[in-house]
Amino acid sequence: MSGPIDIYKLIESRTSIRKYKKDPVPKELIERILNAGMHAPSGKNRQNWRFFVVQGKKRDEYLKYSQKSWLGIKDVLVKRLKPSLYEFTERFFFTLGDAPVIIFCYSVNDNEERYLTSIGSVYMAAQNMILAAQSEGLGTCPMGAPLEIEKEVDEFLGVTDKNYTEATKGHPDSGAAIGSGVGPKPQLLCALVLGYPDHQPPKAKRQVEGRVTWLE
Repeated sequence: MSGPIDIYKLIESRTSIRKYKKDPVPKELIERILNAGMHAPSGKNRQNWRFFVVQGKKRDEYLKYSQKSWLGIKDVLVKRLKPSLYEFTERFFFTLGDAPVIIFCYSVNDNEERYLTSIGSVYMAAQNMILAAQSEGLGTCPMGAPLEIEKEVDEFLGVTDKNYTEATKGHPDSGAAIGSGVGPKPQLLCALVLGYPDHQPPKAKRQVEGRVTWLE
């Protein structure tokens, strides 16, 4: 990009996509997006993010969990959304909009760092990935709904106490790579669905009143 105006346009053009083409996303492109996430700042430079990339048959298996997570939020959304948007959102949870990729974002928390700083580091990494995907012509939709069934998602991905905590008693390395059986059990924070957009939804109006206080 040639100058700062481009990044502002990129940020302002981002919107959550809930309908995708079924075209696969090349692995090297997903890796570039993950790498952008891992260039985010983190508390005490712990780089405590851990990511699970779910595709193919595993992605299809997750749909029944996505449908179950809908049950935890539908009563809130029915009060906030007009009927047509509510129905569209419900369909999204049952199909994930045909998005071919889901990235689950986890935080490895540790007593050496404050909890909110640890999880904040992961959310900053997720934002990096969202903007990187946008720059590549891809769409994303960040999802907190998996937290409604957190334990089941952990088990689906193999993030269990047995695989982590029990395997690491007394182990000095709390920051080892995910899937190694080393380190404390990570905490699920959110998921990103990822793919090539198949619609262009309008961007919700930004609410700026009362959001900023200036002190001099």
